[in-house]
Amino acid sequence: MVKKIMCFGAFDGLHPGHLDFFKQAKSLGGYLIVSVARDSNVERFKGEKPLFSEDERLELISNLKIVDKAIMGSAHDFYIQIKQNKPDVICLGYDQWATEDEVLENLKKVGLVDTRVVRLEPYRPEAAKSSILKKKSVDF
Repeated sequence: MVKKIMCFGAFDGLHPGHLDFFKQAKSLGGYLIVSVARDSNVERFKGEKPLFSEDERLELISNLKIVDKAIMGSAHDFYIQIKQNKPDVICLGYDQWATEDEVLENLKKVGLVDTRVVRLEPYRPEAAKSSILKKKSVDF
């Protein structure tokens, strides 16, 4: 049985670390759903506006062969989409703000008691991280 895997992120300035994140996630089930963060949430969590708009980032992620379904993230309640998609596994990046316990607790509140939460391994965090790459980038 193919499991549905769901992950979340800004994915602003797509780089090899993002692709490794998707590979790790997909290896846990087979059907990968990626939620792309809204511009307002990127700014709120990262303290700066994204380089690329939410629509541009969604289009980039939608066109990756490894991604089975790309969706625009929720502006306010992240668990609405999780409940709608009913993933078997939620994948968190090594540097994402949510804790596994916090996500599990919120999953229970929306009736998803069997969904697992997995924290994925970093891919060259000293070099393949959006905040580092943005400092090295040129203007578009």
